[in-house]
Amino acid sequence: MYKCVVFDLDGTLVNSLYDLADSVNKALEAYGLPSHPYDAYKYFVGNGRAKLIERAMGEASKDDKLYSLVTKTYDDYYLVHCLDKTEPYDGIVDMLSRLQQNGVKINVLSNKPDEFVKNMLDKLFSGIKFDVAWGKMADFPTKPDPSSVLALINELSVSKSECIYVGDSNVDVITARNAGLDFCGVLWGFRTKEELENEGAKITVSSADELCRVILNG
Repeated sequence: MYKCVVFDLDGTLVNSLYDLADSVNKALEAYGLPSHPYDAYKYFVGNGRAKLIERAMGEASKDDKLYSLVTKTYDDYYLVHCLDKTEPYDGIVDMLSRLQQNGVKINVLSNKPDEFVKNMLDKLFSGIKFDVAWGKMADFPTKPDPSSVLALINELSVSKSECIYVGDSNVDVITARNAGLDFCGVLWGFRTKEELENEGAKITVSSADELCRVILNG
């Protein structure tokens, strides 16, 4: 059994695609920029807010003033509307509870700004106590740089061999590899099984129950 699991957030624990897309589209439209369909955002997200806005703006992101205005508008809107449509994927809450009951340390590490992560977890997982939950903070670069993962593991005083990283995208596969951790990919998120396997994922799961068994069986 793994003693520690580090979860990505968006596309792994929660389906936040619609609120992310709606919030960016609102910001784009406010400055006369074209919006995008929901499916496009599956590939815009994953590398943090800065990249999300850059990808959504396209060439217009090279205008630093406009980029800053769109980002601020997005932040203001998303802070209010980040939970309009966002919810945990099926079986996730029960899985987290079961892991805790078995003594597994459960943690979240996201490229989403830290204040959004804290707010989302407090509202959607009020009955779950995460050991560590970090969003993007100034102290660390975004994933797939392993610095934040390694710092998290160090804070918990667990070894790499006792820990597994769980995510839904190539960014997560690379993060786990860079940190020297085992990885499990989830297939209910924003990306495809092909993407995960092409990046080197050896284990993928299709349900929260299957993921729970992987973690508890080690």
